[in-house]
Amino acid sequence: MPTLQDAQESATNAAGWIEENWSTWLAIGLRVLLIVVVAVALRVVIRRAITKLIDRMNRTAQAVDGTALGGLLVNVERRRQRSQAIGSVLRSVASFLILGTAALMVLATFEINLAPLLASAGVAGVAIGFGARNLVTDFLSGVFMILEDQYGVGDTIDAGVASGEVIEVGLRVTKLRGDNGEIWYVRNGEVKRIGNLSQGWATAGVDVTVRPDEDLEKVRRVLVEVGEGMSRDEPWNERLWGPVEVLGLDSVLLDSMVVRVSAKTMPGKALSVERELRWRIKIAFDAADIQIVGGLPAQADGETAPADPTAAVAAPSAYASTTSPQSVAASPIVPTTK
Repeated sequence: MPTLQDAQESATNAAGWIEENWSTWLAIGLRVLLIVVVAVALRVVIRRAITKLIDRMNRTAQAVDGTALGGLLVNVERRRQRSQAIGSVLRSVASFLILGTAALMVLATFEINLAPLLASAGVAGVAIGFGARNLVTDFLSGVFMILEDQYGVGDTIDAGVASGEVIEVGLRVTKLRGDNGEIWYVRNGEVKRIGNLSQGWATAGVDVTVRPDEDLEKVRRVLVEVGEGMSRDEPWNERLWGPVEVLGLDSVLLDSMVVRVSAKTMPGKALSVERELRWRIKIAFDAADIQIVGGLPAQADGETAPADPTAAVAAPSAYASTTSPQSVAASPIVPTTK
């Protein structure tokens, strides 16, 4: 049975051990507390700075929205989604770096050997990277697409695997609205090339085929009048970003000539401008007595197509020749006499 003297000695030893180590514990606690406070404060400051930067980008987008510059370069929804995605990525990266560094510093304060931990984390990271390489590829591709502003909400793009209007841009998946109303979910890692049809400007080209005996100056004059009239009418005066130009003869054949007409248009409006140009050109040519040809060769009024002299002639037959193998095989066998 422990005696009172033994208990007194144990208490004395514990008090002495605490007296010897309390300063070390206090120093470790204060160091851990300082690391945590600095990490939390730094994280709050950096996240707030990123949020203010994103808000400033959104205010700039709203300031130019509705103006000519805003219509050409940017729209509010596109800039809002892009800035939110960039802000989310930056905040996540900042939090991961700050809190991860603080955790390692706290473990080092307790004199824990970090080499095995870092080695295990590296091996686990490599294993996870191989297992989820498609997910990592999609995420990294989405980050660079957003940072480089390759496309945004409202753009019409051709992503190779699908095409349509962008309705949502994410870090992993991009949503497209197809021409028939279908929604395509395209993984960013699968996109090898992107054709943006909504940036800059587009070109509307129309080929007009006329008879070779038409007056070219008259044709040019009518086409110029059509272009000038279209540039004055709404809404084509906004969709046309340049005059309708008659580029000249694209080809000259025995039975037709092709005149090329071109115009610089608003992005995504080239097809509608081409259709309207064809409509107006046909009406103007009918009024000016200019005939548009195509397909079969053009014929003069009252002229009938020449008759084919070989139409009533039968196709050649192998039986027409008496020496052909078919004639020999079809000829009767002459009986032989003894």
